[in-house]
Amino acid sequence: MLLRLAYLGVANAFAMLRLLPMGDRGKTVEIPALRHQIMVLERQLGRERVRFAPSDRAFLAALLHQLPRDVLRGVRLLVRPDTVLRWHRDLLARRHAVASRPRRSGRPRTVHSVRALVLRLAQENPGWGYRRLHGELLVLGVKVAASTVWEILQEAGIDPAPERSSSTWADFLRSPGRGPAGL
Repeated sequence: MLLRLAYLGVANAFAMLRLLPMGDRGKTVEIPALRHQIMVLERQLGRERVRFAPSDRAFLAALLHQLPRDVLRGVRLLVRPDTVLRWHRDLLARRHAVASRPRRSGRPRTVHSVRALVLRLAQENPGWGYRRLHGELLVLGVKVAASTVWEILQEAGIDPAPERSSSTWADFLRSPGRGPAGL
C-alpha cells in the first residue's frame, strides 16, 4: 500500500505540474469536464458504490481534509464529504496507533542487575533452590517473581532445584563416618 501511495503522490505531483503552464481558461474548461465525467460515472454505476483502494482513500483524505466543510460539500465527489473526513480520521488514528505501539511485544526483560544478583546468590549458596532465592530477594527488597528466578537459573544452565549441590542418601551412607569414636 505504501508503494501505491507513493506512486499516486508522484503521479498527482506531475499532474499538478502539468497545470502550471495552463492558463485560467484551460483550468476552467477542465474542471467542468471532470465534473461531467464524474456524473457519467455515477449514472453508469447506479446504486453500486465505487470501491476505493486504501492508498486512494489515503491520498484523497490527505488532499481534501484541509478544505472547510462547506467548500467540501460543494465539491463534486464520488463519495460524501463525511466519508472523506472519516477516512482522514482513520488515517490519523492508524498513524498514531503505529507510533504508540510498544516496540517489543510480550513480557519486558528482567533488569541486568537483578539477573546478576540472582546468579551471584545461586553461586554463593548452592544448597538454595529458586524458592529460597526468591524469598531472600524479597528480604533484600528486590521484587521479582519466583518464576522469573527459575527462568534466570534455567537460562544460566543452573538447576533451579535445591539438590544441585546436595548429596544423595547413597552418597551420605557411603561417606566415612566421623563421630566421637573416630576422633
